[in-house]
Amino acid sequence: MNLATPASLIQTGASVAERPVVLRDVPGVDRVLTEGALDFIGALQARFGQKLNALMVARERRQERFDAGRLPDYLEETTDIRRGIWQVAPVPEILQDRRVEITGPVDRKTMIAALNSGAKVFMADFEDATSPRFDILIAGQVNIIDYRDGRLSFDDPKTGREYRLNDETALMMVRPRGLHMQEANVMQGGYPVSAALFDFGLHIFHNGVSLAERGQGPFYYLPKIQNHDEARFWNQVFLFAQDYLGIAPGTIKATVLIETLTAAFEMDEIIWELRDHIAGLNCGRWDYIFSYIKTLRAHPGYVLPDRAQVTMDRAFLATYVARLIKVCHRRGIHAMGGVAPQIPEGDDPVANAEALAGFRLDKEREVRAGHDGTWVTHPDLVPVAMEVFDAELHGPNQIRRQRQEWRIEPEMLLKPHTGTITEEGVRTNISVAMEYLAAWLSGRGAVPIHHLLEDAATAEISRAQLWQWIHHGAQVQTGSGERSLTRDWLAELIQAEIVAVLGRIGPGGFHRGHYAPAARILQEAAGAEVLPDFITTPAYAVLNALD
Repeated sequence: MNLATPASLIQTGASVAERPVVLRDVPGVDRVLTEGALDFIGALQARFGQKLNALMVARERRQERFDAGRLPDYLEETTDIRRGIWQVAPVPEILQDRRVEITGPVDRKTMIAALNSGAKVFMADFEDATSPRFDILIAGQVNIIDYRDGRLSFDDPKTGREYRLNDETALMMVRPRGLHMQEANVMQGGYPVSAALFDFGLHIFHNGVSLAERGQGPFYYLPKIQNHDEARFWNQVFLFAQDYLGIAPGTIKATVLIETLTAAFEMDEIIWELRDHIAGLNCGRWDYIFSYIKTLRAHPGYVLPDRAQVTMDRAFLATYVARLIKVCHRRGIHAMGGVAPQIPEGDDPVANAEALAGFRLDKEREVRAGHDGTWVTHPDLVPVAMEVFDAELHGPNQIRRQRQEWRIEPEMLLKPHTGTITEEGVRTNISVAMEYLAAWLSGRGAVPIHHLLEDAATAEISRAQLWQWIHHGAQVQTGSGERSLTRDWLAELIQAEIVAVLGRIGPGGFHRGHYAPAARILQEAAGAEVLPDFITTPAYAVLNALD
């Protein structure tokens, strides 16, 4: 493949578009970025790029209104949709039982372990669990193509162990990156293409027809949608892709992660816009907490305590869960639970037992609330989650278990958790954000830290809380009394964390591990005058420079 060849023009029906130019040559591009695939990506970008830009501007305008004093609320103009009696197109039989889904990055070893785990579904994650380095993204698409062809295997050169797929594996779903992200290594018309359209487009181009013929998809998770206009955008993308590839309309099925505060007020509307293509909603709890902080960043009455005290069983999170289950079951789709952070790690039996106990409690809470399935992030957690859901479900799901007696007022979706802000909580946020960013810059998107699996969303919470506490002058409990978290004190604590990391891994490990840029990105984001939308945006520029 000649990456320097000038882009040719391709006809997309309504418009003429340039074939995108690929800026990097990495293993697998010859299989993934074929001329046909690039033509399809070009067609998607030409058809939807301006619409996507308009949606991103609309996000900014809406946030400006919240910063000026408004609060999220139900939309008056969509009252008829919320009150209407309607359901979505039937969900395929193969998606009826989703009681345990496993999520993870798209490297070969992880994919094989997840597909063999005994879970009903594996979500191949190009988003929060994957560092978006170009070679990693292309390798992930290669791995999915090999899975399509029955050739997915891995021989570990370090251990000599061979990894092969079982005869029965989990059903695969794919999560592309969010609408706000760009793929900087593929350009069209002088601008990067949409990362969401890139990930989605490559997957459906190479696998969509085959999956449709086998009745196994294509199925997707859609992240970070903020409103029903963005759901309508995805529905238009689905219709265009199906028509372009000769796939029957309505074959694509998507589950939408409700992980932004504004989306929680528009669940019915989001489902309505995707009514021919939707299979469920999911409680994306970590991004949801981050979105709560970001959306209400100008409002001092919504400052949250230590992250460990922001639990799912109370305040705005409990209401969010209740509303999601109520809306999903009314509309005839799955209400999926989210990820508990606890994971088994290492050879510490006491710590692992505590982690499993906390994980079990979380899954029991979910199934008893009415969730139809849940997420896990480690194969060893699949049997635990399966046991919990098997004990409570009396069929493939509990969609018929209605929750229409629950009346949820807007203020209930905004009620903050009460609690304390402690120096330990501040230090933990610094440690988690810095460790995660360093790992992300090193090419790892899902990172075990202190027996908890951290991904981009938990790093976002950590730095957003630091900003919120500084911005609103929150009082931090220390061993010698209370003090305000300031930018100067934050700098001292980040410096102390740097010293601790140096003492643990030495200067060589510190620099090879990219801790210096991670600390800088964290300090700039947490100390900014205005809370940055996503910490991964400046981190992505560093990632591409390091690659």
